[in-house]
Amino acid sequence: MPTEPAADPADTRWIDFAEIDNVRDLGGLPVTGGGTTRFGVVFRSSTLQQATCDDLTRLLEPLGLRTVIDLRLPDEVEREGYGLFADAAVDIANLPIRKSPRSSLAARDLVPDKTRVDLTELYGLLLAGSGDHIVEAVRLIIDPDRRSVLFHCAAGKDRTGVLAAILLDAVGVPPEAIAEDYVLTNERMPRVRDRLDALPSYAGLPQANTGILAITTEVMLGFLKNLHADHGGAANWLLANGLTQHELEALRSALVA
Repeated sequence: MPTEPAADPADTRWIDFAEIDNVRDLGGLPVTGGGTTRFGVVFRSSTLQQATCDDLTRLLEPLGLRTVIDLRLPDEVEREGYGLFADAAVDIANLPIRKSPRSSLAARDLVPDKTRVDLTELYGLLLAGSGDHIVEAVRLIIDPDRRSVLFHCAAGKDRTGVLAAILLDAVGVPPEAIAEDYVLTNERMPRVRDRLDALPSYAGLPQANTGILAITTEVMLGFLKNLHADHGGAANWLLANGLTQHELEALRSALVA
């Protein structure tokens, strides 16, 4: 009797909603030295403000959502809001990921030209400008009373991708697995792009997989290579930006099974 093909692990990580795109669990990824990342602890997503009542209910009840970490810039939040999440029984922490803490914190400053951008360079700038907020995000994630946690930006690939990469690298997920998680967004990008392009903050986006919407393993592998060359990896970067060794160990306990 022929054997059934093995299931793609990514298939168990995607979570589909009516009006939220690009949602997946960070569980199920391999960890160097053994183990995998835990399911049901942290989710990554695109923007949430168009969620339906059923979408919200599913996040709150079966998925146990308690905390939303919003990586968008203040002008994005002001224009687009939170929709039903504004009155939901969740804590929302707006921790903008930005190129500089002294920037004007406007969405147009994130990528002035949406059609031409070096994403590896951009991710390095986002990391350099967001140490305080990334560390604060880690502290929310390690607090058991805050979980489960969902973090998001607009499309759920750049600012969300940087935070996901730091979390995963810090607990020992290999670069190739982090990059594979990053490029999964390709599967949802056409829908994400069309949704965002209809919103005031993001009008004029290029076509999917071009410019700021490009998604390749090379971009994330380049970012991680620079992270290790310049800082010795995410764990050392977090410690240099104020996380304690005890908190770093708590992150591993929270994320690794």
